Amino acid sequence: MPSRPDEETPLLNPIKSPSRSLATRWRKHMLVDVNRDWADVVLILCYLITGLLDSASISVWGSFVSMQTGNTVYIGLGLAAPSESTRWIKSGCSLLSFCLGSFLFSRFHRFFSPKRRWVLCASFAAQVALTTGAALIVTATGPPTSKEQIGWHILLPISMVAFQSCGQAVTSRALKYNALTSVVLTSIYCDLFSDAELFSVKNAERNRRLGAPLFLLLGAFLGGKLAHTELGVAGALWTASVLKTIVVFVWFFWPADPESEEED
Repeated sequence: MPSRPDEETPLLNPIKSPSRSLATRWRKHMLVDVNRDWADVVLILCYLITGLLDSASISVWGSFVSMQTGNTVYIGLGLAAPSESTRWIKSGCSLLSFCLGSFLFSRFHRFFSPKRRWVLCASFAAQVALTTGAALIVTATGPPTSKEQIGWHILLPISMVAFQSCGQAVTSRALKYNALTSVVLTSIYCDLFSDAELFSVKNAERNRRLGAPLFLLLGAFLGGKLAHTELGVAGALWTASVLKTIVVFVWFFWPADPESEEED
């Protein structure tokens, strides 16, 4: 006598629905740590974004939004002669926003696990949102009439972009490529040309140190070109938003750390 369908249904291992299985795979995919092998390539590409934003902002606004050494000098000059220029005010907003962003981004990574896939995606998604918001403000209000002009439509975008720029630096710490902060070059130049194996054929550290300034230089060239067109700093901001969106997808599809998969 043939058994009924319900008698053939396993009791301890019920058939999972496709939607539940998809959700499980999605959760597993997002909760693993990414593999840090070759992740330095992504960080070097971030130097392109830094050069793009800083060259455009210094050309149009007169302050940096990523490299805070220059802003610190501008603040010092402004304190010495505060009535000569408004550059120190914009630099001050940039520096304070960068420090606040570093405080929050670093704690976000530490709290949820530094290399976790969803954490990296969320970090860069936040950077995209802030850069896009700044681009919208600049597009709606138009470019400043001079580098000395000051107002909310200038200080707010500067603060937003400076706040998000430290996310790249924090990511370099999370992935343990501490030298590739994407906001500092002086130490990289020093380490590059003091390397005892500078001319070795195989030297990964040398290649990273060489790639960082080259990509920042390329980004600075592109940002300078955009700043001298009708697109101005808004064009640089929109371009940076697109590039950071690409980085979000890169982290989404990046290979997982084998050890993380085994633990899961």
